[in-house]
Amino acid sequence: MRLKDLNTLPKVRDSFSYLYVEHCKIEQDAKAIAFFDENGKTSVPCANLTTLLVGPGTTITHAAVKTLADNGCLVMWSGEGAVRFYAAGMGETRAARHLLRQAYLSSNPQLRLRVVRQMYEMRFGEELSEELTLQQIRGKEGVRVRTAYSQASAATGVEWTGRSYNRTEWKDSTPINRALSAANSCLYGVCQAAIVSAGYSTALGFIHTGKMLSFVYDIADLYKADLTIPLAFQVVAESEFELESRIRHALRDKFHEERFMQKIVPDLETALNVKTDDTEIEFDFDDAAPGGLWNGGDSSVEGGVNWAETHQEEE
Repeated sequence: MRLKDLNTLPKVRDSFSYLYVEHCKIEQDAKAIAFFDENGKTSVPCANLTTLLVGPGTTITHAAVKTLADNGCLVMWSGEGAVRFYAAGMGETRAARHLLRQAYLSSNPQLRLRVVRQMYEMRFGEELSEELTLQQIRGKEGVRVRTAYSQASAATGVEWTGRSYNRTEWKDSTPINRALSAANSCLYGVCQAAIVSAGYSTALGFIHTGKMLSFVYDIADLYKADLTIPLAFQVVAESEFELESRIRHALRDKFHEERFMQKIVPDLETALNVKTDDTEIEFDFDDAAPGGLWNGGDSSVEGGVNWAETHQEEE
């Protein structure tokens, strides 16, 4: 992939959410890409595409991958129905300012707790009492999610016995659990694309931890109760035929209808917009300028300087 420095982040809000393809060949087509399958050729304007989910039975040319990368489209290799995640390409921005702030907030226990509380307040739609412990907040979150499942079940008539499925025996899961997993997988892909495009790390989570997609789970959980849960129940209530395909299409239409892509990056900024004390490090807001050089201890020196010539002149 061609590396480049960008002074401005891509406008994720103006892009389509995602496209899932399987059993086809992907090639470069002029300045875009095209899919070839038994039905013929389908051209895709990848400049407006945020995420391409590549399913089984798909081959892609080097030129097509380069075109997608140049247009800031995240390429993800997934299992059948976009249910499992295997690998992903890089996003468009190479600026590190957002990542540095995310790392700073996640590595400081007090600041991390502020971000966690901020994220839960975004889910609840209300401020949380300072007296609530983290464990009590998680209890409130559990009630919120269980209520969302119960309300969706009551509204659609789809029986709900709990969130449970066996990844090794996919077809043995209940239809509603399969629909929820397929919908959440697509949601994760779109959230990951937004996170990477905005210059954050998918691994540095605040509520979730320990996995390379921890921050993806943090952000995706902001939307599940209002998006994937009611939609999954609605799709299952209509029919169990070709369930995974129908839930993907329904979610894609929902993304477009609610202009979902306009929400993610502002929500990222809101989640990480917590007050810090005077000891916060200063970040370079000029993305094109070289960063500093570590000088031992807590000090740094100016970067972008030819130190060999400088020291020679001093001698």
